[in-house]
Amino acid sequence: MSDISQTAWIWVAKSAGAAAGSAISVAYVLPQGRREAGIRFAVGLVFGLVFGGMAGVKIAAELGVEDRIGGAEVALVGAAAASLCAWWALGLVMRLFRRMGERLK
Repeated sequence: MSDISQTAWIWVAKSAGAAAGSAISVAYVLPQGRREAGIRFAVGLVFGLVFGGMAGVKIAAELGVEDRIGGAEVALVGAAAASLCAWWALGLVMRLFRRMGERLK
């Protein structure tokens, strides 16, 4: 397999993982409307693509499977995990901002 096709497979895996993580995030806690669903899906997709590689490497290392799985699998797992966790982390931050805003009133 050439470097170009390996790179392409990793991007396909990252994209699929990010989309899967985003979809699970939207389905797990239903959004209040289409706009929120779209924003949540987009945020998850971006987080999965950006942080999926690093998250996958960390997860594989923690599980001790980095020598048993390929780069595309690492990217898929990492992107799905990063995408799924992104909305939860942002939700926490948004709650904190709302509470701070209410206290300032």
